[in-house]
Amino acid sequence: MINQVTLVGRLTKDPELKKTPEGNSVAHVTLAVSRHFRNHNGEIEADFVQCALWRKAAENTCQYCRKGSVVGITGRLQTRNYENKEGKRVYVTEVVVETIRFLSAKPHDVVTEQKREEASVGI
Repeated sequence: MINQVTLVGRLTKDPELKKTPEGNSVAHVTLAVSRHFRNHNGEIEADFVQCALWRKAAENTCQYCRKGSVVGITGRLQTRNYENKEGKRVYVTEVVVETIRFLSAKPHDVVTEQKREEASVGI
């Protein structure tokens, strides 16, 4: 069976790094992916796809990307479920990211921080 997803889109908010109880890094992001056609009003709509990033991919994405950053991802589609606080079963479908490419320029605050670090080291 084939389970492969490739998407290019923009992050809908700043990624947030979390740690599992085992110490693994994880970040859940939503990717806004434009459709290739216009609706009846002539507007281009977008799909909002939930993605899970693990380990170094999660750490790098949180360090170098911000809301609006364009990224390309490949991964696999996964469905999981859990019981919420009200006892209701919740189903989640998301892309588990295997590779990510940063397609935007570095955000200004990341560039400024790197220059500050270089100056303090004397590069």
